[in-house]
Amino acid sequence: MADTLIQLEDITKVYQMGKVEVPALRGITLSIKEGEMVAIVGASGSGKSTLMNILGFLDKPTSGRYLLEGVDVSRFNDNKLAELRNKKIGFVFQTFNLLPRATALANVELPLIYSGDSQKRKRSLEALARVGLAERANHKPTELSGGEQQRVAIARALVNNPSLILADEPTGNLDSAATEDIVSIFCQLNREGITVILVTHEMDIAAQAQRIIRLLDGRVISDEKPTSNAKTISKSKKSE
Repeated sequence: MADTLIQLEDITKVYQMGKVEVPALRGITLSIKEGEMVAIVGASGSGKSTLMNILGFLDKPTSGRYLLEGVDVSRFNDNKLAELRNKKIGFVFQTFNLLPRATALANVELPLIYSGDSQKRKRSLEALARVGLAERANHKPTELSGGEQQRVAIARALVNNPSLILADEPTGNLDSAATEDIVSIFCQLNREGITVILVTHEMDIAAQAQRIIRLLDGRVISDEKPTSNAKTISKSKKSE
């Protein structure tokens, strides 16, 4: 049986807006095992992005415990969290977050520059090859389609060999063909043993995961496997 990668225990997050406290998460308790692919769904304001930010050490909980590989990281300082984030977690965002004047290769190299890796070019080319973009390494984002830009972003997330990939609405800016390609890449990475957590509002995409966790008003209201007849992407989106 796979070991538990993530354990959240009664996680809350409260934002202070002047004199008003705004609760974003209200006691989230859940666990995710190594090698799982999990979708987090919910309406706007349900707490999806707040939960993702806490999972990725981009924000800290107000209370509760977050254990990663059995280690309580809830009270780590910012430097320790940044170090852990660079080693363990790859991020993929809806807006790609690529440097527009840098090549695909240079964008993928960025996490390795911060870690001082002497093999950054070799490893970055390997990461681009994993997402089918080896031949586009010297192209800039403006020379790539939206789907190709997102594949560059996935390669950048992979380059440090993370144990966990967090993807926040990764297909939100893509047409249906590119969406299918991107979801297929996540499924393949998961088959290779990487834990994948993705936030999405599209249920046909969530259905590709092994579990669907639904949030409402900062609480988990369901945690279940997708139905077998929902395992096909059939979204209809305009081409962009």
